[in-house]
Amino acid sequence: MVFDEYKSIENHQWNAENKINFIVSVSDTISTTNVFINIRNNKNYEFSSLFLIAEMEFPNGYKVVDTLEYEMADVYGNWLGAGFTDIKENKLFYKENVVFSKKGDYKFNIQQATRSVYDIEGKNTLKGITDVGLRIEKVKE
Repeated sequence: MVFDEYKSIENHQWNAENKINFIVSVSDTISTTNVFINIRNNKNYEFSSLFLIAEMEFPNGYKVVDTLEYEMADVYGNWLGAGFTDIKENKLFYKENVVFSKKGDYKFNIQQATRSVYDIEGKNTLKGITDVGLRIEKVKE
């Protein structure tokens, strides 16, 4: 099973209430997979890390919610990720060695939870994120 989809962030400004949604139809209940969150950012991204809240909903309605933190820049302020232009792409581990045990539609919701010291309530938009993606890859044996 391979799933790979991106959603563009309007005006490269991600509002905290704006959940990015993906629906993955699963029929393979045997294979082991890795799930990644892909983030594309440009030079307008203001932070060295990124905080996300990721939710995975199973076909039976059961939900798993995770708070995630990813490094986006090194200690010298150089962007991590791939790319030679102003856009950097980061392939970030979300779930490792997952077996989707039930057939059906799995729903993934991703929202940003990155805050500045002056924005405790998350009212400011997160600038510089151009795209958010979800990728599921079969683990190579």
